[in-house]
Amino acid sequence: MTNLLFICSKNQWRSPTAENIFRKYPDISARSAGTSSSAKHKVTVKDIQWADIIFVMEEKHKSRLKADFRRQLEYKPLHVLDIPDDYPYMDAELIDILENSVPGYL
Repeated sequence: MTNLLFICSKNQWRSPTAENIFRKYPDISARSAGTSSSAKHKVTVKDIQWADIIFVMEEKHKSRLKADFRRQLEYKPLHVLDIPDDYPYMDAELIDILENSVPGYL
């Protein structure tokens, strides 16, 4: 089982969409979190420790994670997907972008 952690700002649209898509894949477990203090689920040390691979939607999320969890991220693959905050939850275009980008890292 590979544990994938998806991170955006508020954990409302992009990262929950990714979690919903990839938790249906065989041999994948997926979670999502946000970097903002107002996130539905704010990323924690336990989330980082749980993850085998971490995906962030934008470079700013990577910077925030590195500032808050530098030691825990030391040996974790961390990938920036470059997906702007332009899509609502489960948007067809967002799903297509995720399904075409994430598997290349697995």
